[in-house]
Amino acid sequence: MADLRTEEEVIHAWSPPRSLSTSLMYSFAQRDDIEVLDEPLYANFLRVTGFDRPYREEVLSTMEPDGNKVLKEIIFAPGEKKYRFCKHISKQLVPGLSSDLIKKGKHFILIRNPLDILPSFDKLVPPSFFELGFGNLITIYNELSALGKPPPIIDAAELQEDPEGTLRVLCEDLDIPFQPAMLKWEAGSKPIDGVWAPWWYNSVHKSSGFKPGSNYPSPFPLDLYDILEQSLPLYKLLRRHTRKTSNLLKSPLPTPDLPVPANAKLLAWVGDEILPRDSAKVSVFDSIVQGGDSVWEGLRVYDGKVFKLEEHLDRMFDSAKALAFDNVPTREEIKEAIFRTLIRNGMFDNAHIRLSLTRGKKVTSGMSPAFNLYGCTLIVLPEWKPPVYDNTSGITLVTATTRRNSPNNLDSKIHHNNLLNNILAKIEGNNANAGDAIMLDQDGYVSETNATNIFLVKKGRVLTPLADYCLPGITRATVMSLVVKENLVLEERRISLSEFHTADEVWTTGTMGELTPVVKIDGRVIGDGKVGPVTHRLQNAYRNLTEESGVPIPTYDKAESCMLQK
Repeated sequence: MADLRTEEEVIHAWSPPRSLSTSLMYSFAQRDDIEVLDEPLYANFLRVTGFDRPYREEVLSTMEPDGNKVLKEIIFAPGEKKYRFCKHISKQLVPGLSSDLIKKGKHFILIRNPLDILPSFDKLVPPSFFELGFGNLITIYNELSALGKPPPIIDAAELQEDPEGTLRVLCEDLDIPFQPAMLKWEAGSKPIDGVWAPWWYNSVHKSSGFKPGSNYPSPFPLDLYDILEQSLPLYKLLRRHTRKTSNLLKSPLPTPDLPVPANAKLLAWVGDEILPRDSAKVSVFDSIVQGGDSVWEGLRVYDGKVFKLEEHLDRMFDSAKALAFDNVPTREEIKEAIFRTLIRNGMFDNAHIRLSLTRGKKVTSGMSPAFNLYGCTLIVLPEWKPPVYDNTSGITLVTATTRRNSPNNLDSKIHHNNLLNNILAKIEGNNANAGDAIMLDQDGYVSETNATNIFLVKKGRVLTPLADYCLPGITRATVMSLVVKENLVLEERRISLSEFHTADEVWTTGTMGELTPVVKIDGRVIGDGKVGPVTHRLQNAYRNLTEESGVPIPTYDKAESCMLQK
């Protein structure tokens, strides 16, 4: 009689234990075009590791213990269906298995939050980082990605929340048709169950489909806290690659495009280490989260040098002292963190740094600095960032109704992170489709914009507001010095809004935007509506200064940097 078996396309499902993998196996078993295998490599796993299980001898005596024979004679053997579904627990990927296991067939990964896995672990097998198998899942994902076949990843929470939608997406990724039969199965044991089913499958045998997870799960066992800390980052790393994410607080927004795509893979300094972008986070107990209790500086990098670094650090230390910070890092420690972060990123030009120093982490939530017993938290956030305004054609400004903070309330000379005053004004600017918003002081005089200092030119004289309500910016001071060097008359005094409306030229200054022309304020055209001669002159002087001065980044080699960026 002729052998009707043909080569089946193998679908490998990799998962941690206790992750609805058996439910998913039952789901695929309902299809009319698939054969299902329940952990065909289990015996090999027990043989190689020597691990004990109550059913160890039964598994070794009823299943093939040679993993490579399993691959050749069972997993990749001919069959009578179009597909063969293999449920694998990730820890069963042990040394000695043929590379065909990864190279052949289609693969996908099922993940589940360790917060949900660990409490459901049976005492039959004490939970451990190895037993969870997240390390192996990372290896599997990386190996498949290196082969040009990054596997689809689904989250068990999504299966519970939206079984049909999740299975449809999975089938689409696997290039197989979805079948509605996958949503239901009969309760009870199944012929496809492994011999270990009586020890592990009692709960799933009571099911007939995917059920929603509990909104209010049981308390987490604190004796498993260490394993949770070890495994949760790997779960999160894998979850980034799911097509859908399940969260208690869902955002319907798609992943946005970055203004500079290269910043997707930046490295930032947080605390005492350099971390990838998505891992660069502070504690929920940090004072910057608890109350915006932090100071900051913006720095620019030009041609291997950090411009005005010492001046910015002077202001940061002054701000930290004014806010009575304790255990502040030394100047040299902060500079070393800046340089190391820039070097790691290869950022030697056209880059911006957001340098923050928080009061640090608290031992318990609350306002009092007495709870800050860990020392300050240093954050060095570098980005590829050209000037953020149109410095060629100029920008428009509107006047905000939000007034600049008075020194009676919060002195703007403290460069703090509590920027709600500025943010409210910026919202007004955004709503008016303006570049920024002018902020007045309590007496109605111009102070600054929500983000920059401001200057005007009238009949050859350069004027800027007194720094009573505004931040005395580093770029502001630099431009004031350049005004004098260019033999222009400089006047620092209170300036009314109408004086800006009728000015010959206006520009703003700031580290992030440099020197930016303003061509319209509150609908009034400034001068002839074009960038004026004094503005051009000072822009050139400022550009020359950035080329000539700055603190060199150690080890920077201009020729080598150019080669790396090509």
